[in-house]
Amino acid sequence: QVQLVESGGDLVQPGGSLRLSCAASGSIFSISTMAWYRQSPGKQRELVAAITSGGSTNSADSVKGRFTISRDNAKNTVYLQMNSLKPEDTAVYYCNVQARRDINSPYYNYWGQGTQVTVSS
Repeated sequence: QVQLVESGGDLVQPGGSLRLSCAASGSIFSISTMAWYRQSPGKQRELVAAITSGGSTNSADSVKGRFTISRDNAKNTVYLQMNSLKPEDTAVYYCNVQARRDINSPYYNYWGQGTQVTVSS
């Protein structure tokens, strides 16, 4: 089993910055894609940004130029640096990891518990 522990969510003023972290632990042989999703009340969960094991990234148009995803493979940790935050970025942010427990196992999808980001003056 894989556990994901997220941190970094907070209340911040518009224009401010936050850095989210998500550390994966447990029975991990390797991790492929790591990603951040978000969900606000009444809306579907949406992809914010993703990063492959090789470091290739993609992000939603709404956060391009403001958010940066990165990872530390030695620590099995993914980060989301969020700058120039807007009220519409307010949501619960979820970490998502595709991991396998050994070389013969398939990759499974794992989710964190979510961390609240609120952008308000």
